[in-house]
Amino acid sequence: MSTWHYDLESAVRETAPGRWATRLSAAWNIGANPNGGYAAASTLRALCQVAGQPDPVSVTTHYLRPGLGDRPGEILTELVKPGRRVSTAAGRLIQDGKERLRMLAAFADLSAEGASSHPEQSLPPPRLPPPDRCRARITLDQGIDLPIASRLDVRIDPAFAEPGAAGRAEIAGWVRFADGRPPDSAALVLFADAFPPSPYGLLGQVGWVPTLELTVHVRRRPAAGWIAARFRSRDLADGTMVEDGELWDEAGNLVARSRQLALLLGG
Repeated sequence: MSTWHYDLESAVRETAPGRWATRLSAAWNIGANPNGGYAAASTLRALCQVAGQPDPVSVTTHYLRPGLGDRPGEILTELVKPGRRVSTAAGRLIQDGKERLRMLAAFADLSAEGASSHPEQSLPPPRLPPPDRCRARITLDQGIDLPIASRLDVRIDPAFAEPGAAGRAEIAGWVRFADGRPPDSAALVLFADAFPPSPYGLLGQVGWVPTLELTVHVRRRPAAGWIAARFRSRDLADGTMVEDGELWDEAGNLVARSRQLALLLGG
């Protein structure tokens, strides 16, 4: 059995056909609630087993209410469509008798054997200082407690590290597991929701920014090492934001893209 925190704290156990037991950990909290990317991890893990394919390639999660840290949960799953190349599955996370999130995900094989031979075109990675010249997320003035810092090592490009200093809704930097666990395709869904919200670079302290919906498209399996990331919002209106993100591995490969709709509750 794995000893990595992420694997232990997103583990699932099938209790009956289509039903899985899990337990969320408060070690991944943002303030009083589990981080959205982490809250989705156990459901994603169950759906991967249901689909019978190794890699999530499209994951859409709707957050109906906050998850509960250090509390058990049940995941209800459905194989929507099996396929030779792509299989689709759906899941719901229930805690304390209430549905916390609902996920629809497509799975495929992103190994070299399953990769396409067509020509490729993708975004180049941003020019970032190396991680040891970036600011640890825990040192930023974000107006909220960050238990998740014990699980994820997030480093912020100094250009975006001071509240509101960037003058635009953008954040960039590096992320990896704090305990050294190598990244994989499923972890990219977590990493897509691991950074301070992009409006930090424009507005400064924004406190807890709960995600309403998060979609992540995984493009390839990441190489070992740090993951570089950039998130931007060009759409802030009526107390909500639409944020676009990109993630690259240490080899410079674009490994995932994301878009989320979230609430801006104020600092």
